[in-house]
Amino acid sequence: MKHKKNNLNGKFWLRAKKFISGGNMLFSKRPDNLLPDNWPTYFKKSKDAYVWDLNNKKFLDMLFLVGTNVLGYANKEIDDYVKKIITKGIMTSLNCSEEVLLAEKLIEIHPWANMVKFCRSGGEANAVAIRIARAASGKDNVAVCGYHGWHDWYLSANLNVKKSLESHLLSGLKSEGVPKSLKQTVFPFEYNNYEQLKKIVLENNIGVIKMEVQRQIEPVNNFLFKVRKLANKNNIILIFDECTSGFRQTFGGLHKQFGINPDMAMFGKTLGNGYAITAVIGKKEIMEAAQNTFISSTFWTERIGPSAALKTLEIMQRIKSWKILPVIGIKIIEFWKQVSGFYNIKILISGIYSIPTFNFEGKNSLIYKTYFTQEMLKKGFLASNIIFVSISHNEKILNKYFNAFEDVFSKINKLNKENKKIEKFLEGPICASGFRRLN
Repeated sequence: MKHKKNNLNGKFWLRAKKFISGGNMLFSKRPDNLLPDNWPTYFKKSKDAYVWDLNNKKFLDMLFLVGTNVLGYANKEIDDYVKKIITKGIMTSLNCSEEVLLAEKLIEIHPWANMVKFCRSGGEANAVAIRIARAASGKDNVAVCGYHGWHDWYLSANLNVKKSLESHLLSGLKSEGVPKSLKQTVFPFEYNNYEQLKKIVLENNIGVIKMEVQRQIEPVNNFLFKVRKLANKNNIILIFDECTSGFRQTFGGLHKQFGINPDMAMFGKTLGNGYAITAVIGKKEIMEAAQNTFISSTFWTERIGPSAALKTLEIMQRIKSWKILPVIGIKIIEFWKQVSGFYNIKILISGIYSIPTFNFEGKNSLIYKTYFTQEMLKKGFLASNIIFVSISHNEKILNKYFNAFEDVFSKINKLNKENKKIEKFLEGPICASGFRRLN
């Protein structure tokens, strides 16, 4: 990464790449995926919808990347509650009572479920759910649709056919180090392709179907209902991965919006408003299978995560955040449509209302995306082609974003009219495509 004198962000990234494999812990937050050579990368502090980098430059965050803080950064009510908890100790020889209270709350919100397991990351929750479901079903084979983390069980899908996940769901996921013995245990299917799923079930002795309820496109032709019916008919355990979608458009899982209950579900990201906590919930007869295997981890017993989640859920329920978020998202989507149409810039808009996404159409989509991110950053915005909506995105902030957005699209329109190549106006390399999520 290039960096100017006193640019601490660039210097830290160089240091990171020297001592940390890959440079950081989360693929989505690598600067190459956003704005190579020029992305701030590191933060010093945050509050509501604002982030300050290491150079103390203030940015308005219209990304909220990976979507953890739906109640805003450094939410005072949550942070004050957690601080009080910390002063009383967070780890002892005994268990924290907050995990019991949180389990009861999640079951109250999802009456179809009876039992809960807690973790601290989405990948862990997915791995735990698969272990329990395989134990309960007595079958190894799993059908998947969506992104479900980094563990061996999921990446083994790429062992079946070269780039299996890429052709169906995700590109850029490598599977070196995944035991070859896991080949032909996980079978990807495309969202809304019921016949494909049905064929996989009939031919591969499937014991578990794991899928995201919705990501980029809406279910059609009663797809979710058909999946539920297929699972019932074939004695298959249906798992909804709601680590991303949960608590954004309903008070609980997105599946409540469609009236389709799974046998198990996972929640993360929004559950603790930035504090590490994830949950696996499910029916008792399935969850009790955890007793016939080994699932245990030291830091799943710390007190901060469950405490933060309890306060987060309390605030969500009080302000009805799940009603606020999609309204904000719809405003953003309508604005994107209006501006892109006015400036004759073709974009494809997708995603659920609380996580709206757009992609520039055409072979130069990444060039346009990079230019957009670059120009928005100059105006003081952390912005790309996706927004994980937060209640901090109020009218005042949206108006600032809309003004900056339109100005950048106006510049793109002018360059297009003058037949100037956008890449010549980039101040660094084109962003990487990363892995894409198609469902």
